[in-house]
Amino acid sequence: MCGIVGYAGRRPGRPIILDGLRHLEYRGYDSAGIAVLDSDSLDVVRAVGNLDALAQALGEGDGSGGSVGLGHTRWATHGRPSEDNAHPHDDCTGRVSIVLNGIIENYKELRAELTGRGHTFTSETDAEVVAHLIEEQVGDGLASAVRATVRRLEGHFAFCAVSVDEPEIIVGTRKEAPLVVGLGDGETFVASAIPAFLAHTRQIVVLDDGDVVTVSADGATFCDVDGRAIDKEAVEVDWDTDAAEKGGYETFMLKEIHEQPQALADTLAGRLRGDGSVDLSEMAMSDDEMRGFRRVLVVACGTSYHAGLVASYAFEQLACLPVQVDLASEFRYRHPFLDSETLVIGITQSGETADTLAAMRLAREAGSPVLALTNIQGSQATRDADYVLFTRAGLEIGVAATKTHVAQVAALMLLTLDFSRARGSADAAERLRLGRELRGVPRLVEEYLKTGSGVEEVARRYHRERFFLYLGRHAGYGVCLEGALKLKEISYIPTESYAAGEMKHGPIALLYDGSPVVVVANDSPIFTKLVSNIEEVRARDAHVIAVATEGNEVIDGISTAVLRIPACDHLLAPMVAVVPLQLLAYHIASLHGYNVDQPRNLAKTVTVE
Repeated sequence: MCGIVGYAGRRPGRPIILDGLRHLEYRGYDSAGIAVLDSDSLDVVRAVGNLDALAQALGEGDGSGGSVGLGHTRWATHGRPSEDNAHPHDDCTGRVSIVLNGIIENYKELRAELTGRGHTFTSETDAEVVAHLIEEQVGDGLASAVRATVRRLEGHFAFCAVSVDEPEIIVGTRKEAPLVVGLGDGETFVASAIPAFLAHTRQIVVLDDGDVVTVSADGATFCDVDGRAIDKEAVEVDWDTDAAEKGGYETFMLKEIHEQPQALADTLAGRLRGDGSVDLSEMAMSDDEMRGFRRVLVVACGTSYHAGLVASYAFEQLACLPVQVDLASEFRYRHPFLDSETLVIGITQSGETADTLAAMRLAREAGSPVLALTNIQGSQATRDADYVLFTRAGLEIGVAATKTHVAQVAALMLLTLDFSRARGSADAAERLRLGRELRGVPRLVEEYLKTGSGVEEVARRYHRERFFLYLGRHAGYGVCLEGALKLKEISYIPTESYAAGEMKHGPIALLYDGSPVVVVANDSPIFTKLVSNIEEVRARDAHVIAVATEGNEVIDGISTAVLRIPACDHLLAPMVAVVPLQLLAYHIASLHGYNVDQPRNLAKTVTVE
């Protein structure tokens, strides 16, 4: 995860790099540091904690110093958060400095080898070996040394290096971790994500695995690990700089919750016609291929896993294909049965989630076609897949995913409808009706966000409770999992989330007088079954907080509080029902005074195992 920023230009580099790091702080905030080439030396400053600590150490606003440098904000993997373990890392001479995102899997062997040759290490990190490997080769030039170093490394990583001996350049490379270049006027940027330099340029080049880039004020040149030149085409991103700001909201998370109608509308745009029919020709999957699959396997982590679980009910019902949803971190260590008739769908917001990428590669090696569902163009997932379907949620800064989740569910619903068309597995009129209702979901979410639902009142009443139980059935089960995850992530309150029918097989023992039980209880064919589960909760004197459909009067008599959502088909309702649960978690966290955009121990993109 971590964040990398590099700048080579003619302006003082330190404030530009620090500002870039502020746009990447969601990637890690255990420690941070900046190295700037200044005259015949490296000026390195590091600090533990978030970027305010680094700014204080630097003396924020100080525009002095060199015009080439690197910055890093860290999420700890190897070594505790400390100043010694913060990046940038130097070599023995203090003339080479590097920043790295990812994991070097063979660092112990390399460290022992380097120590045997007289190198001295000052940190516990895996990343420091890179600086010392470059040190041994830098006499042949920094770019050559980086290429030689890459050949020695095992793992997944992106790193950038600077050297006092070549003070006008930065050299960077990547392997299964993101790195992008920004081309400005008389200045060039390199970073692990576009927001780092979006205020300065929209012209970007995305590096592929094995690319080595040399960055200077005059631009960027590219080669492979063998030094052969590569032509890379720059593209213009259409993100507004305001997309990286809070837009008047207290937090990025609240802003992104309110951006969900737009994220849904953008994801559906051009793919869902007025009559409810679907056009996913961009995916380049033929009808014959869709008809040829006999099974669907979804691999994902966290919120993306929940999106896959929510959509699996619709996929089985409409496309008439068995669907298995698996945690990517578990799937990769099983011995799954895979073949050419199994479609594997890898869901990853960033397109860089390590476990999901590994699961996708395992599937391809076994001969299964792989579809990547991701929010990021040019991400590793798009390179590791046979087919790609993009969500269009836009930039998401908050660590706790909101708009990317609903966009994933919407994209999966499009895929479901397209499969049902190609396979002839659902009644055409029913399929088109669902398509037309899906077109209306962005409006329903917007309506809900405008009218409010008493979520803040519920949050005030229960925010001091020590435990929450979440229950749901059918597609609502994935919603309750996601709602519970949000509460854990940002409020640090223990929760259990269960399929409601399983409650009496254990979790019911956790209930006490007044304990809050959140139930996803929107109208559905199994609503009466859920009512029975609610009665079991009430019999233990717990308090039921129900997410229910407007107009449902039954729920009033069996719930302590009701959060009403607009009516829609039960297969589409999860995109609406999850919103009050996001807001409930948000308001509870806010009442505790927590930083919802930077929950403890978490980072936005999990690029390590």
